[in-house]
Amino acid sequence: MLRLGGRGLLLGLAVAAAAAAAAARWMGWWSGRAGLRLFVPEELARYRGGPGDPGLYLALLGRVYDVSSGRRHYEPGAHYSGFAGRDASRAFVTGDYSEAGLVDHVADLSFSEVLTLQNWLSFYEKNYEFVGRLIGRFYGEDGLPTPELTQVEAMISRASEAGRRALEEKQTFPPCNAEWSSSRGSRLWCSPESGGVSRDWIGVPRKLYKPGAKEPHCVCVRTTGPPSDQSPGLPADTNRGDLDHPSLGEYTGCPPLAITCSFPL
Repeated sequence: MLRLGGRGLLLGLAVAAAAAAAAARWMGWWSGRAGLRLFVPEELARYRGGPGDPGLYLALLGRVYDVSSGRRHYEPGAHYSGFAGRDASRAFVTGDYSEAGLVDHVADLSFSEVLTLQNWLSFYEKNYEFVGRLIGRFYGEDGLPTPELTQVEAMISRASEAGRRALEEKQTFPPCNAEWSSSRGSRLWCSPESGGVSRDWIGVPRKLYKPGAKEPHCVCVRTTGPPSDQSPGLPADTNRGDLDHPSLGEYTGCPPLAITCSFPL
C-alpha cells in the first residue's frame, strides 16, 4: 500500500505544477468512456478475493480497480481486506477500518483530505487496472458522474489552487527555526534552509498574521531587493525586500535586522 504521510523556488513551482497536472488528470478521469462496465454494490461485494469469488476488486470514488496483483494486501485476512468488494473512500483518509468507517461518504472532508484522496486515486490509476464504475453515490445508472462527484471534483480544484498559493507563500516567507528550553527560554532564527526552503538569502524573523489564524507564526523575511509582490521589470521602489509587507510584525525586544531573536525566561 502507498503510505502518505522544499527546496527553493524551482522545487516549489515543480510541486505546484505537479499538483495542477494531477488535478487536470483527475478531471479527465470522469469523462465518459464507451464500453465501461457498471457494477451495482451487491455485485461488487462478490469480488473480495475469497475461495470461489470471481476476483478481487475495490472502488475509490466510484472507480473500480482490479487489485489482484496486490492480493497480499487485500485478500481475506489481510490488513486492508476491508477495502475489497466495496467503495470505502472515506477510510483512505480517516484510517477507520471498522464497518462504520469503511464507507464512501466524503462530502465533509477538508481540502487536505480530498487531496489525499486524489493522491490515492493517482496511485491506483498507476498501479492497478481500472475495470469499471460503481453505481451509487458517485455514478448514476447511466455511468455518468453524479452531482456529489462533481462536488468532489470542484473541491479538488479548489484544494489544488490553495496548495499552490501555500507553496508560493512558503517560498516568499519560509518558516523560522525555533527551539525552547526550560533554562534558556525560546529562540527563533533564520538560516539559508530554514523551513525546508533552500535559498540564497537568510532573512530576519517576523510575525506573519493570517486571516482566521488565532496566532501569528514566525517566518523569515528577505531584507534587500524589491518586494516579492512587485511586478517583474518595474524599477525597485525600495531596497527593503519584504520588510514592509502589511501582514508582518516585528518581535518586541528583537533588533529589527537580527537573524536570531532570543526570549529568555
